[in-house]
Amino acid sequence: MRLVAAIIVAAICFAPSAANVARGEVTAEQVRRAIDEAVGYLQRQQRPDGSWEDYLAYGGGTTALCTLSLLTAGVPVDDPGIQKALGYLRKLESKWNYVISLQTMVLAIAEPQKDLPLIIRNVKTLEGRQHRDERSNGSWAYELPIRIADNSNAQFVLLALHEAERAGVQTSEATWRLARDYWQRTQNPDGSWGYVPGQPGTGSMTCAGISALLMAREKLAEGDARVSGDVVECCVEQQADSSITRAMAWMARNFSVHQNPGDAGHILYYLYGLERIGRLTNSRLIGNHDWYREGADALVRRQTQLGGGAWKGEGAGEHQQLIGTCFGLLFLSKGRRPVLAAKLEYDPDQTWNNHRQDLANLTRYCEKKWKYDLTWQVIRSKDATIDDLNQAPVLYISGSKAPTWTDAELANLRRYLDTGGFIFAENCCGGTEFDTGFRAMLARMFPDRDERGNLLYQLRPLPLEHTVWHAEEPVDPKYMRPLEGLDVGCRTSVIYCPQNLGCYWELDRLGRKQRYPDAVEAEIRAVRSIGINVMAYATNREVKYKLEVPRNVADAAKADPVERAKLYIAEMKHGGGSNIAPTALVNLLKQLSLDTGVRVSTEKRELSPLQEEVFDYHLLFMHGRSSFSFSDAERKQLRLFVERGGMIFADAVCSSEEFASSFRREMGAIFPDAPLRPIPPKHEMYGDKFGGFNLTQVTLRDPRRGGGGGPLRADVINAAPELEGVQFGTRYGVVFSKYDLSCALERHNSLECAGYIRDDAARIGINVILFSLRGNL
Repeated sequence: MRLVAAIIVAAICFAPSAANVARGEVTAEQVRRAIDEAVGYLQRQQRPDGSWEDYLAYGGGTTALCTLSLLTAGVPVDDPGIQKALGYLRKLESKWNYVISLQTMVLAIAEPQKDLPLIIRNVKTLEGRQHRDERSNGSWAYELPIRIADNSNAQFVLLALHEAERAGVQTSEATWRLARDYWQRTQNPDGSWGYVPGQPGTGSMTCAGISALLMAREKLAEGDARVSGDVVECCVEQQADSSITRAMAWMARNFSVHQNPGDAGHILYYLYGLERIGRLTNSRLIGNHDWYREGADALVRRQTQLGGGAWKGEGAGEHQQLIGTCFGLLFLSKGRRPVLAAKLEYDPDQTWNNHRQDLANLTRYCEKKWKYDLTWQVIRSKDATIDDLNQAPVLYISGSKAPTWTDAELANLRRYLDTGGFIFAENCCGGTEFDTGFRAMLARMFPDRDERGNLLYQLRPLPLEHTVWHAEEPVDPKYMRPLEGLDVGCRTSVIYCPQNLGCYWELDRLGRKQRYPDAVEAEIRAVRSIGINVMAYATNREVKYKLEVPRNVADAAKADPVERAKLYIAEMKHGGGSNIAPTALVNLLKQLSLDTGVRVSTEKRELSPLQEEVFDYHLLFMHGRSSFSFSDAERKQLRLFVERGGMIFADAVCSSEEFASSFRREMGAIFPDAPLRPIPPKHEMYGDKFGGFNLTQVTLRDPRRGGGGGPLRADVINAAPELEGVQFGTRYGVVFSKYDLSCALERHNSLECAGYIRDDAARIGINVILFSLRGNL
């Protein structure tokens, strides 16, 4: 065992660091740094009165654009600079539609209740300036006396009206109807739009047209569900919009992030529009292009070349760094909004999308309740890699026909679940075809059977005691839907409803004026509560920005083909759920390799305490969630293992009191003269002495129910780790965490599960392993 430890120490000292490996594409950290630098640049340019220097002919527009960009980038409303800017903008009087529109957008997202009268005034002004002439009926110009309307002004006015709606201000359906008709009427035959009707199409103006029609559809369309009397009708015939389809096809054919298609300039203005259509269509791909990743990569490179945190483009406006920086910052900030869920596209005949706004409306409700911006996206199953799937914490699968997936697609979905993903599925439109097909799909995905031949993974009804029923808000018992769940690892990772959910989310449009019969409204609220409860349960209300990949999915070990000097750790079998988090140790070892350069073996090795092979290892890892006991012979063997220099490292999955009680009892029986005691907070195991991390403060999530039956919340506690150990001189032979490590290592952070957050669970595990190696020298 000492020889093994010595070999591993050599591996730590001489292995190349994973931190030196170059990456060929933009990273989340590079994007975050680019945003921070752009924010810093804009803040440095602000004048004492709260304004920015106006490079545009229409005064106040630059100040509004800079303020909008900073707010979108996450600068809080109570920031002194933002408050100065708001004070300046509240006093601003302008005749220019650009300026009024930008002013309205800022006020609508900053402090809408405070500025409601001003927002309402601006909405009336903009609606009153809409053109009513034959050529440009439904559009806008720079100001009312100017009769030549243009698509850039028209776009900004509609963006302002859209934000006003989101802030609770009603806008006129007649205005939106005229605008929709204008954009449809003036579209070029190839699907594009130019700056004014009849001009050749450009990327920036085609993005404007797509955005305008999408916002108009949201305001005007009846949706894919309706109410007739007291009856809810789901899966109604969809109203096609060929204008959007043709325009998106044009964008796919002409896609670029390095130039504005059809225009020699205005690249940054174009990217600002590209972000919008990607977000409003909820498309991760435009054609075969990952629009955000490619655009972010181009912007990071462009900013680095210019220096100072700014961007500068070509063409009117953006050739000035203030304007160019705003457009670049808006792309990076808005485009990287955290993805709540992805809708899985799996069927070419669109039966996966019978209710096109279901997930959009649920996402907006989650935004409103959780008070931060979210988005959702569509992922094509046939094209998706495991990395694509991992960008979304929840995959939403809806359908009315039996889904057909290839073995490769199912393997991807299984791996997605095994690495912490979550599937939320519903059988919409009634019928049994999807229900039968979905259950068959799960049987193919999880063929695992026990010794009696029974399936290990099956859908089972979720009892009312399950956390999902009250994770965010109570569900009216009168309108409950049956939910079934399938457990993977530490939590329920598939939730399926055999009845309609999306139909009712489709009806629940934000800001709708229509009031349905009381019973229908109550049912909408109940089904909405089910939706947000599942999202809260699946995500812990913790979602990541685009491009962020969880630390423990990095496959640091696969690049090392050398078998020599590898670290091997075995898992101990027992009767308390020894395999409940099957990838926890594998993920921990991968992270150890990534962070320290240690060569590891991720081959799964499970041993019972009586096997002689336990003495080939210096550390045995175990976890569980249920009570268990060892035999006298097993206790004797484990005592001998520790006395010879080995270590037992264990944690209670989801902080299970049953497992913790059993583990303490068994360690007490094995080591009656050396009980488990708390490891002091200043112990060297918690420091970076051995190449690990400083753990003087880690984050522990401890779920507690809000008062009065409120939502389940996780109190965050920042302190040193709470580990216990059995000590032999300066060496620990047993290290135990009563709080969860394993579920966090699996990415299965469960809302009802007390334990350390993912990154800190990995750091604690790495420090324990490194300490065990030094302790065995």
